[in-house]
Amino acid sequence: MEDKIKSLQDKIALAKLGGGEKRIASHHAKKKLTARERVAYLLDEGSFEEIGMLVTHRTTDFGMEKETYYGDGVVTGYGTINGRPVYVFAQDFTVFGGSLSETHAEKICKVMDMALKTGTPMIGLNDSGGARIQEGVRSLGGYADIFFRNVQASGVIPQISAIMGPCAGGAVYSPAMTDFTIMVENNSYMFVTGPNVVKTVTNEEVTSEELGGASTHSTKSGVAHITSPNGVECLEDIKRLLSYVPQNNRETTPKLPYTLGEEIREQLDTIVPDNANKPYDMHDVIKGIIDEDSFYEVHKNFAENIIVGFARLGGRSIGVVANQPMVLAGCLDVNSSIKGARFVRFCDAFNIPLLVLEDVPGFLPGTDQEWNGIITHGAKLLYAFSEATVPRVTVITRKAYGGAYDVMNSKHIGADFNFAWPTAEIAVMGAKGASEIIFKKEISEAADPAAKLAEKEAEYAELFANPYSAAKRGFIDEVILPNQTRRKLLKAFSILENKVVDTPKRKHGNIPL
Repeated sequence: MEDKIKSLQDKIALAKLGGGEKRIASHHAKKKLTARERVAYLLDEGSFEEIGMLVTHRTTDFGMEKETYYGDGVVTGYGTINGRPVYVFAQDFTVFGGSLSETHAEKICKVMDMALKTGTPMIGLNDSGGARIQEGVRSLGGYADIFFRNVQASGVIPQISAIMGPCAGGAVYSPAMTDFTIMVENNSYMFVTGPNVVKTVTNEEVTSEELGGASTHSTKSGVAHITSPNGVECLEDIKRLLSYVPQNNRETTPKLPYTLGEEIREQLDTIVPDNANKPYDMHDVIKGIIDEDSFYEVHKNFAENIIVGFARLGGRSIGVVANQPMVLAGCLDVNSSIKGARFVRFCDAFNIPLLVLEDVPGFLPGTDQEWNGIITHGAKLLYAFSEATVPRVTVITRKAYGGAYDVMNSKHIGADFNFAWPTAEIAVMGAKGASEIIFKKEISEAADPAAKLAEKEAEYAELFANPYSAAKRGFIDEVILPNQTRRKLLKAFSILENKVVDTPKRKHGNIPL
């Protein structure tokens, strides 16, 4: 028995070394954590229970039987983060470059299956050179097995992917199907085809960082939802993100203790400028409404004309969707519609109430937008809000024009409460543009066309460019003072806490993809 125990201890020690001490030492020289260090930092101390530590690959082709490592390039298991159970896998780049083999994939699939069965969040720490080419179609099949499970788990348990090294080829599609992708700046990249293939096929010369680095995917493609300056900060971001979401789609996010006070926020009274054409930062409005220092922005550097992220209101986790007047005047475009729709659908899937802060002059005009499908992409945001059954509250701070008024969680598409500040302008279009169309003949025939236009513009604004016409029709529930916003929202979300909606029986809708 003692010999068997010693043998097991030796195997465990070898498994924990991964690809060997030299490879780990070289990784430390680059200030990059090993797979086990990542898991240890991510999870509560002493909570990790490993699964499949002694697994090895099965292939004997190309001399592979001569080089085997326990664990086969991935650490899998479960533990807790702030006391809440999670499943995790961490690819080990020190073993065959973290390449995915048949058994490597089986280990990942095993913890994904367990996460789905138990209603537990799934976290993947990706650091892999791709499929293990020595195994051919067996490694490709392993990827497909993982992809299938990503889809089965979608909307049932939260799935978070951290890209902490290379992620290329077919490997990128698993993170793309998870709920959030976090990338480490200057140390990770994602692309379907690498720089060498791009050079061969298109003759473009591009670096890995330019092609698929964290900066590229957080600003241009939107693939990365969050970027972190280093591996440790990336793991901290995972912890913070998890604090805003529930364990699964049958639960709600744990509410933090909160004692109600006066809840009046005077700073909100002075944020919106008197000049309707002057921008302001919607972050200031968000900050003035939510619990102190609770906003966690998602997709921060992508489609900045819309802001999405998580916050707390009276200790409750909520999702915030807000137009940003500082960028493109807050107009909706292709990228902002996609960004907003994805976030709304996540919140709806996981019972996170939605707060919409609206200041939108319409959809961005131009051939670029039309040719790139603003009709279809704008419809995604409309579809996402329309199908959402979580508590939904809108506050119109200033402009709400045209079709964008409908899209941004209007009463007509199922919002529960719609409030407006006195500065709100709810109309088909701005007073100037509307007057030029409606009173075209009068203006052209006037002795002083400019003066007549100004007169008609004021007349139109008096009738429509305010929240009161909409309030008379019941489209706005109440016109409120800005300083009262937080108090109103606390009450609104509290009364909506047990909201239930019976939706039509169907397999699934057909969102305009």
